[in-house]
Amino acid sequence: MDADFPKTLDIEEPIFSHLPVLPQEVITGLAVHSGGHYLDATVGGGGHSRLILEAAIDVKLTAVDQDEAALAAAQKELAEFGERVNYVRSNFAAYKFPSSVFDGIIADLGVSSYHLDTPVRGFSFRHTANLDMRMDQRQSLTASDVINEWDERELADIFFKYGEERLSRRIARRIIERRPLQTTTELAEAIASCVPPKYRYGRIHPATRVFQALRIVVNDELKSLENFIEQAPLALVPGGKIVIISFHSLEDRLVKHGLRNSPLLKVLTKKPITATEAEIAHNPRSRSAKLRIAERC
Repeated sequence: MDADFPKTLDIEEPIFSHLPVLPQEVITGLAVHSGGHYLDATVGGGGHSRLILEAAIDVKLTAVDQDEAALAAAQKELAEFGERVNYVRSNFAAYKFPSSVFDGIIADLGVSSYHLDTPVRGFSFRHTANLDMRMDQRQSLTASDVINEWDERELADIFFKYGEERLSRRIARRIIERRPLQTTTELAEAIASCVPPKYRYGRIHPATRVFQALRIVVNDELKSLENFIEQAPLALVPGGKIVIISFHSLEDRLVKHGLRNSPLLKVLTKKPITATEAEIAHNPRSRSAKLRIAERC
């Protein structure tokens, strides 16, 4: 999903999407059973959680998300399940994992269309908005802080490392020349102004990778993912499954090695599971999704 942003954004009041990626693969991977207790570590709009709750009778679920708007959307979507769902506002890396409680854990690492389509959150350059990009509005660091206060070398390094941006140094230099930059569109224009025409009019907007890098840095996404993979297996019962869906190579690489190197897990997917052509046609967001599964030894 990080490869390109939506081409048309005409939604007046964005809402969290309830259309989960790889739905059947998730339920099969988790082996959902009656009376089981499951953790959705990134509940978002509640799409995967609904599938889990409907897959068997008397299923309980703990729904975690760091975004207040996500939890509110999930509570509305899952209201019919009442006390079978427990809601927790927390980053999944900071969540206090209980010992050997869950029969299955899922984490969908994709950025929701809600975040991209809500101008005030500052995730997309398709709208003019303040440079924010915080998933958790309680934290202090914003994209504006990074862009306007970090030095040229630091900017180039994060664009290259987290955005895999080959023109990172050129872009960082132009940002230093143009700052202060206050809005998403100002930043996008500064980036576009310093890249070659072929790059500027390519398949994706030249700001795409920089915006990905900023989002990862502002939300400390990769470190959070490392901590999650280290802690989450402790919360699984023996035989319990963990399912993680990633959307770009940096995440998938970390998930692949994190699951494989955990002394508590047995990896069940030699290669990631990807969406069928039929699902991609129905839900383009699933195009870049990669699902990996492991089991508590």
